[in-house]
Amino acid sequence: MSVLRKNRLIAWAENITLLLIISFAFYTTIPIQTTRTLLVPQGSITHIISQLTQKGYALSFIDKYILVFMGQPQSGWVDLGESNLNRIDFLYKLTTAKAKMEEITLIPGETTVLFLSSVAKDLNLNEEKLNNYYKTLSVYPEAGIYADTYYVPYGINEKHLIHFLLSSSEKKYKEISEKIYGTYSKKKWLNTLIIASIIQKEAANSKEMPLVSSVIYNRLKKGMPLQMDGTLNYGKYSHIKVTPERIENDTSRFNTYKHKGLPLSPIGAVSFDAIKAAIKPAKTDYLYFMKNAQGKHDFSSTFKAHRANIRKARSSFKK
Repeated sequence: MSVLRKNRLIAWAENITLLLIISFAFYTTIPIQTTRTLLVPQGSITHIISQLTQKGYALSFIDKYILVFMGQPQSGWVDLGESNLNRIDFLYKLTTAKAKMEEITLIPGETTVLFLSSVAKDLNLNEEKLNNYYKTLSVYPEAGIYADTYYVPYGINEKHLIHFLLSSSEKKYKEISEKIYGTYSKKKWLNTLIIASIIQKEAANSKEMPLVSSVIYNRLKKGMPLQMDGTLNYGKYSHIKVTPERIENDTSRFNTYKHKGLPLSPIGAVSFDAIKAAIKPAKTDYLYFMKNAQGKHDFSSTFKAHRANIRKARSSFKK
């Protein structure tokens, strides 16, 4: 081969290479229209490219090899951060974008049925399915979900959500129980949750919780009915004011005016402070407490003193 022909071939190859580089650079800067939140299907890179193409994304076999070089995209809902991306940025986001998360909060004292109703609306899930999965999977009839804030993947289904909430809560309960008792017995913990849930409903603040707890234990020890309104705020009645008529007509075991001892299950979700108070009540001889004008409670050891606190509270409310 002559030197001239060899030089021409080299120049031709260089031009082709340069053309390919320019074409590739241009290709990777082509805009990709996308939604900020994208559902990346599970499977191989080839399958992901195929599925996204079917959804209207202008992708090709070239993108497959770019992704192979960049890494495996994560499946599920991801937050791309923006909707106007060039091709290379879009492909890079597929492999690095964080999963889109939803925040849900269970407020201490709230009941499962009302919490799941709110979650169903916020996450566009089936309320009946949520309740059914809770009843099927939860160890505890109520308070199976610890009062806390949770972050769950966008697009999670009902079964996976309930499983996540219950397993996270069970782990938390086990951790607390083993730290305090040295062991975790579900039967013993149920009793703790029942007492903690009553404390959660009755106490005006965390400082009062050990005092309310002492009243519960003192009344149980003396064989006195608890006679606490908070026990009637179960299930759908979570935010319903307890009236004399309600006390008279409610025949459930949650009615501690009619039934001695503890209810058979918790009233609602509990916080760590309520659990701690249930396990370690204050050492008092209190048997009664009455809400005062400041929204807190006056505690007393005798019915006479309790009656005086009632009169004081009524007098303050009339002013």
